[in-house]
Amino acid sequence: MSAQRRPESRADWQALADSLTLECRAFIDGDFGAAASGDTFATRNPATGEILAQVASCDAPDAERAVAAAQAAFESGVWSRLAPGKRKKALLKLADLMEAHKHELALLDTLDMGKPVTSAQGDTAGAIACLRYNAESIDKVYGEVAPTGEESLALVLREPLGVVASIVPWNFPLMMTAWKIAPALAAGNSVILKPSEKSPLSALRLAQLAREAGLPRGVFQVLPGFGHTVGKALALSMAVDCLSFTGSTATGKQLMQYAGQSNLKRVYLECGGKSPNLIFADCKDLDRVARHAAAAIFHNQGEVCIAGSRLLVENPIRDAFVDKVLAAAERMQPGDPLDPESFMGAIVDEAQHRRILDYIRRGVEEGARLRTGGEALEGRGLFIPPTVFDGVTPQMAIGREEIFGPVLAVFGFDSEEEAIAMANDSDYGLAAGLWSQDIDRIMRVTRRLHSGQVFVNNWAGGDQTVPFGGVKQSGNGRDKSMHSLQEYSELKTVWMALAP
Repeated sequence: MSAQRRPESRADWQALADSLTLECRAFIDGDFGAAASGDTFATRNPATGEILAQVASCDAPDAERAVAAAQAAFESGVWSRLAPGKRKKALLKLADLMEAHKHELALLDTLDMGKPVTSAQGDTAGAIACLRYNAESIDKVYGEVAPTGEESLALVLREPLGVVASIVPWNFPLMMTAWKIAPALAAGNSVILKPSEKSPLSALRLAQLAREAGLPRGVFQVLPGFGHTVGKALALSMAVDCLSFTGSTATGKQLMQYAGQSNLKRVYLECGGKSPNLIFADCKDLDRVARHAAAAIFHNQGEVCIAGSRLLVENPIRDAFVDKVLAAAERMQPGDPLDPESFMGAIVDEAQHRRILDYIRRGVEEGARLRTGGEALEGRGLFIPPTVFDGVTPQMAIGREEIFGPVLAVFGFDSEEEAIAMANDSDYGLAAGLWSQDIDRIMRVTRRLHSGQVFVNNWAGGDQTVPFGGVKQSGNGRDKSMHSLQEYSELKTVWMALAP
C-alpha cells in the first residue's frame, strides 16, 4: 500500500483523472457484476458535460440478492459476532487504504458532482476520520448490570440490528457514506449502500478498498441505481432492519411510509434545511463575520443541507453588512473544479441547475431585490455565481423553501424577539447560526432556537465527537459521535433468576 503523490496544480489533477480506471459495476456478496437487468445509467461531469461512465443500474432483483447475502453474513456471525477488536482492526485497515488513495477518492467526487477538488479533499479527510473514530469506539460501548436483589441478575446488552440499508446523497458522496456505514459496521451490522445516481463512483471505489481490507462477503455491499427502483426495494424489504437516509424531506417522508408498509424497520433521517444565520449589531469584526456568512451559503455551490441560506441581520448594521457580504461573494466565484484555487465548482446536473435558476426568477417576480448574481455563466458546464437577494420576506419562496444552490436570502430585524421568531418560522430545524459578543444573549437565543445544532460565532463547526442532525422536518436520528454508534445497536434485557 503506497500513498499517492499529492497533486499540486490543475494539471496534476487532470493527469490523475486521465489515469483513473473507473469501477462501474454493482458490488454484491463480495463480487462486482452487472445489474440483473443489464441496465446502466450515465454519470456525467457537470463541469464539462462529458459522460464519465455507464454505471450498473440496480433494481429489485439486485436488492433481493444483496439483502439475502447481508442476512446470511449476519446470521453466520462472521462479522456480527466477531470480537470487537477484530472488527476494529478491519475498519482501521479500510481507513488506512482510504488514506493511501485519498487523492483518487477526492477526485472521483469532484468529477462526479462538480465540487472543487480542495473541498473534496476536506470531505475525504473527514470520511477517513469518521472510519477511524468509529473503529476506535467499538470496544468503548459497554452493556449494563441493572440493580437487583441478590435473587436475580439483570443484564442490559447491546447487539447489532441486522441488515442496514444506507441511502446517501450526492452533495457530499464519500463523507455522507462514511457517516452512515462506519457506525453501522462498527456495531456489527451488515450494510447495503445505495449511493446517489448522480455521484456513485467514490462508493464503488470504496467497495474495492473494503474488499481489500478483508471485510467478509455480504457485510458491505454497494447497489448503484435510482431511488424509485433499488432504493424503494430496499425500503420495502421485510428483511432490512434499519434504513438510514440523508436527502430531501419529501423523500424522507416516502421512506417512512415504506417502512410502515413493510416491517416497521427503524428509519433514521437527515433531511432538508433552510438554516437561519443571525447577525446581531454587537458582533465583532464585521468583515470577518461577512466572509463566514458568505461561505456558509456559497461553500459547495450552496448544495449543503445546513447552508446558511437565510441571513437575518439587525437593521442598524444591515446595509453595511450586506455590502461586506457582497464583497466577500465577489471573491467566491465558481471556477474549474480541478483548479485548487476555485472556491465554487459546478452544479451537480441540469435538473438542479434549472431548479436554482427557477427560484432566482421567482425571487425577482416576488419583489426581492437582486444584489448580485442571478444568471447562469455562459459557456461549457453548469455554473451559477453567488446570488444575493435583499429585502426578502418570510412569505417569499426564496425565503421559505430549500433551494440547494448558491442563493442567499437577506432579512432585517429590529429586536432579539423578532429575530428568534423569524428564525423559528420554518418547517426545518437542521442548523442555526448566532453572532454576538453578549454572552447573556447567546445563552438566551441558543436555548430558544428550534434547531438540532447551533453555531455560535462560527458556521458549521464540529468534529466526530459531536452529533449531527435536526428537528422538525429536517429529520430525526443523529450522525457522528457515540450517539450514532448506539443507534445502530439494539438493547436486550436479560433477567436471570438465581438459586436461593
